[in-house]
Amino acid sequence: MWNLLRRSLKRGRLSEKRLDQDAAHLHSFRQSWHIRHLDCGSCNGCDWEMSALLNPIYDLQRFGFDFVASPRHADLLMCTGPMSTQLNQAAKATNEATPQPKWVIAVGDCAINGGVFKEGYAAGSGVGQALTVDIAIPGCPPSPDDILRALLQLNRKDMAPSV
Repeated sequence: MWNLLRRSLKRGRLSEKRLDQDAAHLHSFRQSWHIRHLDCGSCNGCDWEMSALLNPIYDLQRFGFDFVASPRHADLLMCTGPMSTQLNQAAKATNEATPQPKWVIAVGDCAINGGVFKEGYAAGSGVGQALTVDIAIPGCPPSPDDILRALLQLNRKDMAPSV
């Protein structure tokens, strides 16, 4: 016990956040971004990668992003899945409930063009058939690094929202 205490006093706090290559983005954010996840019939592969963004490795909240339960509080709609025929109307209603300005992000190959489900019975050809997509993140599923990189690009001045 004493050895552990001595060792911890010698090393200091290990839970301190280190600034990394994305630290420049931390100081340039002027607002927080609220994300509403819209599952449009996905296999949940992209959903798992999106949930990994909240773990201590990626820590999405330190960049000012957070997931919300209501589209009325959201700035971003992150859509996963090929847009099944049953969800067309619900996706349009969710998009209309999101206040302006807003961004629609298609996460994964299925959300971009239907992916492996493209020719399926109840699957569509991506989120673009019902919503106007601003950012597409390719991959099956895309890594949390790719998703985080796309989210950090929202801070760029030349990124115009869909109005």
